[in-house]
Amino acid sequence: MKTSTSSNSSISYGALSLGLLFLLLGLAGFLPAFVVPSENFTSQPGFGYIFGVFPTNYFHNAIGILVGVWGIAAFTSLSGSIVFTRIFAILYAAGAILGLLPFANTLFGLTPLFGNNIWLNAITAAFAFYCGFVKSAEISMQSSSSAQASV
Repeated sequence: MKTSTSSNSSISYGALSLGLLFLLLGLAGFLPAFVVPSENFTSQPGFGYIFGVFPTNYFHNAIGILVGVWGIAAFTSLSGSIVFTRIFAILYAAGAILGLLPFANTLFGLTPLFGNNIWLNAITAAFAFYCGFVKSAEISMQSSSSAQASV
């Protein structure tokens, strides 16, 4: 049963860590000290590179803040953490794939998904997949085996 408790906390802390990461990235995108302006003229409001690495704009920053707050809120319950990490994994894996496609790498003009955002989205989606699908499957397998053992 100890493994189940550690699995529970690892899923919750996974949601918390993703939430904190994206909250900090979203907030950094609104602070001019952390955003390097683009060398090319662009009509997108707030377009630049967070820390000179990740392309962003105001919409992208707002999404990061919302996802971050959701991840922090999901930390409060196991079911919330599982739902958050599963949805996060699917959406951010889709974002990584869209970032690879030239016609969709700006999410059809809304937000930049290209450049270093591709690997950031892919790595965080893989981490969320592990927390949301792999670790939660361990919990359900342990609970079903303990239910059978008590019969």
